[in-house]
Amino acid sequence: MTPHEVLKKYWGFDDFRPMQEDIIQSVLDGNDVLALLPTGGGKSVCFQVPALCLPGICIVVSPLIALMKDQVHNLTKIGVNAAAVYSGLNHRDIDRIFDNCVYGKIDFLYLSPERLSSKLAIERLKRMNVSLIAVDEAHCISQWGYDFRPSYLNIAEIKEFLPDVPLIALTATATAPVVKDIQQKLCFRKKSKVFRKSFERNNLSYVVLYDEGKHDKMLDILRKVAGAGIVYVQNRRETREVAWFLHNNGISADYYHAGRSGDIREKVQLNWIQNKVRIIVATNAFGMGIDKPDVRVVVHLTLPDCLEAYFQEAGRGGRDGLKAYAVLLFNESDRIRQEKHFNQAYPSIKDIRRVYQALGSYYQLAVGAGFGQTFDIDVIDFAKRYNFNSLETFNALKILMKEEYILLSENIFLPSTLQIIARKEELYDYLLKNNKMEKLLKVILRSFQGAFNQSVNIKEGQLASFLKIPHKKLVELLDKLHKDAIIRYTPQKDSPQLTFLTERLPKDLMKMDQKRYHFLKDRQKDRMEKSLSYAETLMCRSQMLLNYFDEKGAAACGKCDVCLGRHNNYVKEEDYSDIKNKIKENLRLNPLPLNVLVDGFSPNYKEIVLKTIQHLIDNNMMSKGEDDLLRWIDI
Repeated sequence: MTPHEVLKKYWGFDDFRPMQEDIIQSVLDGNDVLALLPTGGGKSVCFQVPALCLPGICIVVSPLIALMKDQVHNLTKIGVNAAAVYSGLNHRDIDRIFDNCVYGKIDFLYLSPERLSSKLAIERLKRMNVSLIAVDEAHCISQWGYDFRPSYLNIAEIKEFLPDVPLIALTATATAPVVKDIQQKLCFRKKSKVFRKSFERNNLSYVVLYDEGKHDKMLDILRKVAGAGIVYVQNRRETREVAWFLHNNGISADYYHAGRSGDIREKVQLNWIQNKVRIIVATNAFGMGIDKPDVRVVVHLTLPDCLEAYFQEAGRGGRDGLKAYAVLLFNESDRIRQEKHFNQAYPSIKDIRRVYQALGSYYQLAVGAGFGQTFDIDVIDFAKRYNFNSLETFNALKILMKEEYILLSENIFLPSTLQIIARKEELYDYLLKNNKMEKLLKVILRSFQGAFNQSVNIKEGQLASFLKIPHKKLVELLDKLHKDAIIRYTPQKDSPQLTFLTERLPKDLMKMDQKRYHFLKDRQKDRMEKSLSYAETLMCRSQMLLNYFDEKGAAACGKCDVCLGRHNNYVKEEDYSDIKNKIKENLRLNPLPLNVLVDGFSPNYKEIVLKTIQHLIDNNMMSKGEDDLLRWIDI
């Protein structure tokens, strides 16, 4: 089929969005392609359509299990055969999925980068008819990017035995160094192209409001702006508290974070998508892969630690092209909080080593054991047991992941599964000796006919209700069948998973790449400062974001808080920061009259000093008393 025929058949659209068709055609022409499309720009169609035009299978590399599951579900729903291999699946299921890919029954295979580089995956990939390699969230391959994952560097290895297969890399956020790095690290051939859609969002108004009473200000915003919205907060506790605050003030709201059970998260998400709930309060775990076009407002109660994250999250507003608002509520304490979190994000190398050794003890692994094993991980319980700070422990685990000692997955719901592993004659003998199991086994055999060949999903609640026995009793019976090697029963999981990528190493052999550690720490500090500059600058918000993503010389948007409040009379970011810091130092010593404060600067700066002072007063950083003295407000 042609790309337009595929688009019409599976998605029901007559036309592509801008740039999609050019990207698709370039892939079909055999080019390696890098596509930079902002959040909501339709990245998945750019590899799914050409893959369905080509004979064979498309290998999709993705870092998030939830995103993989979501895309597999969406493709299956429209009649496309897709599968994903990720941590938590048992070996037989993985083997079966790979076999289906080899024998042509699957159109899309989603793999994590860690799984892609395993020996089993590589051996099976060599036997597959691979027509396209798609690398999602491609910025993860670059140390210059904000979410570097070393395992992405292994993707280039599969190009060695698939040299003529085109590769498409996709990302929503990449600066110029990251764009260059992606192409180098993925070994783009000379026959390659980069497609970059402008990050400008003409329908989105960026607003930064300086306010101490963030909750009241948020309430005011949500009352003024009708329609669906997202409120991003810093942690799980805040999601619940803010949702209750909104609910108690007459605004329909619910909360979402990775710690809630899979069923509840799915229900919350669906209620919001269907407009049964107006506002969803969430951590940054929410939003990836969710396509709700009519979000009218996105409020951040806490500034993200990099502009890439902020741009992605804010960009979930107004995907339908209609007017929407991205509002950041900010005050001086946010800078203090950001700096504190940065220091916690990079524990000392000594502490990282301590966490690594404690993991081996926690899971009772001997030195030399553990390679490839996956365990549930409760970070808070682990930290408490060894008297570690829980946040620093989590960050140490993330660094161990970057060092490729472990793989830490997000919370993922894995349903209960069952497979009959006994042969039919063994089953018959077992029933003769264990007549109490007869009713349960007969129900299993009738209800799950495919269970002899593969694992099948089960719902214990429904099964217990049908058998008219308590849920607990059913689980006990299933456990016994499992122990007696009649079935393989895996209860449902809904927790993060930790996988050991190497065997447990003794203390003296556990190495850390200190050069990379310090490089990544410096890069993160730079991103944090850029993020804070966005909140504190008097430059057009849209201009600043576009400038960060290397779109130089963009016109002022005319609709952000700076443009509307300053009528395009800007103070340069560097000047503003210098003037603000000097005013802060002067006023912390003593309150001063306006003329004395202004005279402390060069006469050439008088106009922009006055603009800066007005901005600081407007945003509650300075005050002017009845005695006409200016005072700095310490928060």
